Amino acid sequence: MGNQRYAIVEGGGVTTPKGFTAGGLHCGLKKTDRHDLGVIVCEVPAAAAAVYTTNLFQAAPLLVTKEALGEGGLLRAVVVNSGNANACTGAQGEADARVMQANAAEALGVSKDQVAVASTGVIGELLKMDRVNAGIEKLPGRLRSDVQGSDDFCQAILTTDLVKKVSCVALEANGRQVTIAGAAKGSGMIHPNMATMLGFVTTDARIGAPLLQELLREVTNVSFNMITVDGDTSTNDMLVAMASGLAENEELTREHPDFAAFADGLRHVCAELAKAIARDGEGATKLIETTVVGAESDFAAQAIAKTIIGSSLVKSAVYGADANWGRIIAAIGRAGQPVNIGTVDIRLGDILVLEQSRPIPFDEEIALEYLKGDTVGINVNLNMGSGQATAWGCDLTYDYVRINAAYRT
Repeated sequence: MGNQRYAIVEGGGVTTPKGFTAGGLHCGLKKTDRHDLGVIVCEVPAAAAAVYTTNLFQAAPLLVTKEALGEGGLLRAVVVNSGNANACTGAQGEADARVMQANAAEALGVSKDQVAVASTGVIGELLKMDRVNAGIEKLPGRLRSDVQGSDDFCQAILTTDLVKKVSCVALEANGRQVTIAGAAKGSGMIHPNMATMLGFVTTDARIGAPLLQELLREVTNVSFNMITVDGDTSTNDMLVAMASGLAENEELTREHPDFAAFADGLRHVCAELAKAIARDGEGATKLIETTVVGAESDFAAQAIAKTIIGSSLVKSAVYGADANWGRIIAAIGRAGQPVNIGTVDIRLGDILVLEQSRPIPFDEEIALEYLKGDTVGINVNLNMGSGQATAWGCDLTYDYVRINAAYRT
């Protein structure tokens, strides 16, 4: 791998790290025949970590998963359904999540305390447990260690998503190859305050659960927490990471000479998944990447960048390929962070449209052509300090309203 900290693994997936199998199937929760039940299994107890939505109405599966991880930070499996969020479903919903956990454990031959549960879909409806239970019984026969197993799992977690979202990298630790992979779903109700709609990371690195938890939070803050599609934080957002340790490297610590490479690799996987979610936002036609530099602090830069990509007016202007920098400066000014109102520079890609807070003549036709592309960069320099951040979002289209006006039907 030369001087590179990590290498991208083309065609890799959550089954690429040693020790993991995965699979998916259609059990009847969705009206289409697309997979709606999936599982990832580790052949050994994996060090595990998770981050969860900050929405006060947390779905039943999150409560069950928190309990499982609280038993020692080890997981053997995570079982996921799509088509029904099992959120705001009361005591029955919690009981159903526990049945999913117990039945998956029995089917896979593992302890139920080492099974995580996740759900995504419509809020406020009870799961059709007869279908879920029948599907769980069949899951062991669908487990595969190849890319097909990963693909089947990825399909099983989708709702309004148009594409599967996966990323994989490899690096060296103590001369041994370590692999990190991730899969995610998310398209609407995306404004994470912890992670994403649903995300799953597998790695064969040897790392303790406490350090994995710390690192997962750090990486989440510069990846999944830096995306927005519509400003809504879901009841079901959860990111789970599992480390099998089967790469047989010396256990990673912050002092380990290859820890930085592992952290960079995990950050890359999570950032790629986060961008894929933003690009696949409901009805979206463009990915918006906003970079803010020169802020008073990284925190300020993060807040300003997320305010810009979360602005309905900015998102609408990008959809219409309108080089209306006024929408951007207005978002900067209402982000609640320190800004010198006389020193702001704004570029659309490389096109300078505002310098030292004054309009700069630019070629509207060139700007129009740039904004018609499928990725639009908004680059802001506040010229105040060293704080910087990047956030990702998407344009706001007619289709977003159409999809969400009839989400349940």
